Amino acid sequence: MIIIGEKINGSIPSVAKAIAEKDAEFIKDLARRQAEAGADFIDVCASVDEDIEVETLKWLIDCVQEVTDVPISIDSPSPTVIVGAIPFCKREGLVNSVSMEGKKVDIIFPVIADTKWECVALCNDDTGIPKSSEDRLRVFKNLMEKVKEYNIDPSRLHIDPLVEMLCTTDDAMPNLSHTIAEIKKQYPTIHVTGAVSNISFNLPVRRLVNQAFLVLAMNAGMDSAIFDPLNRDLMGVMYATEALMGLDDYSMEYITAYREGKFGPVK
Repeated sequence: MIIIGEKINGSIPSVAKAIAEKDAEFIKDLARRQAEAGADFIDVCASVDEDIEVETLKWLIDCVQEVTDVPISIDSPSPTVIVGAIPFCKREGLVNSVSMEGKKVDIIFPVIADTKWECVALCNDDTGIPKSSEDRLRVFKNLMEKVKEYNIDPSRLHIDPLVEMLCTTDDAMPNLSHTIAEIKKQYPTIHVTGAVSNISFNLPVRRLVNQAFLVLAMNAGMDSAIFDPLNRDLMGVMYATEALMGLDDYSMEYITAYREGKFGPVK
């Protein structure tokens, strides 16, 4: 499982306060702990006005890169902001994200086409968020035509089939599982990702829903996820699921992660 650490996000009040006060040590500590917990990418999302977003992302990226070599995930709804922040990264990372909305793909794909940058791509377009699996796969097909146009290898993509709130629809998980399975069937080397906590908004005891979701999504083919790597319960579920799916020879990764204290009782 590819883990995209979500903790450095300006929509989180404590992070917003750190950004406003330029508390670099707070940001560095979040980056360091996520890296030690096993994050493959450190997501940085400023959540500030667009006129100061690039400079804020530069500050966040600089903070992260002072304490870890884990690649950056540049997170912004604005494709021009993402393109503006790419030069601040010392190594190729992850663009988060593009979609078939407007000209997002045509702004970002030319910039990353001949690089090793990876990219999260959402299955929505100018018609909004598709409700059915069929509509999401339609958007995915159009997206992959753009991928071919810019000669980007599918293995560099993390397709987000859009995780809906469970409390607003009865078929959120069946729809998602079908979409994931079809994407992986068509492109076996492509990654499928999603924000784990989206599934449990407005539900009680959200951690249980998140854990159950991760198991089902991984079983359907999700191999990349945006979540908190400091969540020891969720990390334990992830390692256990990989072992049960036969993705962990002799459960060695599960055992090693436990010994390293990445899940289980605090030692």
